[in-house]
Amino acid sequence: MDWRDLPSLNALKAFCVLADCGSYTRAGAILNVTHAAVQQQVKALESHIGLRLVERSGRKLALTSDGQQLARDLEPAFWQISQGVRTLMQASRRQPLRVTMSPVFAVKWLMPRLSDFQARYPDVTLLLNPSGRKLDLEKDDMDIALRYARRDALPDGAEFLVSLDLAVVGTPELIASAPTKRPADLQDLPWLEELGTNEVADWFERHGVDVSASLTVTQMPGNLIMEAVMRSDGLTYTACQWVEEALRENRLQALFVEPQIGGFYVHCRAGEPRSAARQFIAWLQEQAG
Repeated sequence: MDWRDLPSLNALKAFCVLADCGSYTRAGAILNVTHAAVQQQVKALESHIGLRLVERSGRKLALTSDGQQLARDLEPAFWQISQGVRTLMQASRRQPLRVTMSPVFAVKWLMPRLSDFQARYPDVTLLLNPSGRKLDLEKDDMDIALRYARRDALPDGAEFLVSLDLAVVGTPELIASAPTKRPADLQDLPWLEELGTNEVADWFERHGVDVSASLTVTQMPGNLIMEAVMRSDGLTYTACQWVEEALRENRLQALFVEPQIGGFYVHCRAGEPRSAARQFIAWLQEQAG
């Protein structure tokens, strides 16, 4: 097949819709374009073929014999295209939408809202993978990642979905057990951090503290950290928004608060997102307000 001999698919589509409904105005409404745009496409098709396909008599429109022949030939071809596309779309809808995020973001922000998404999009199956490890979307077969970044490290073009105030938090009893006026004072207290991260060492480094001395750091899954913090097992570096009720009730205290210093953004797999991914991203943005 010499593809260069084929006319524009848009022109063929416009002609088929016109042949089916018999009106430039109705064809334009079906294709969501103006009737003039349909006329231009049909004229371009006639010019490409070198034959008249449509003729007018007053306000009436009719296909020529050549137009009728072309319409008969195109109808099964477009039907087959439609069936092929529909089959693939159905297969796409059956595939789960794979989303990764940190365990704490899943527990504190995403999960409490998820029933709303499931009610609105019951045909979309979500496969959530909360992980402290930064998954590779291609290698780990993920569609979307909800990633954390500090404001000064946000990727070009990305926008925060949720902006956060970060702070060191702990129980009043633990904080009262040692000096806490300077970042360096916190070296002697126990710390808790998410598996696979270096949050504690990074925090001290950003505050200019040489942590050559051994720190007491326990790593655990992110969704278990706050329970341990509430038991006074250690301090942790987290978002104030995740523990605002405990802070308000003075069950936890915040040290060295960094307002709006970081947050979570949406990172998509390369290429055009499929329909379910576009729906999920739009829903996330709506939930974030």
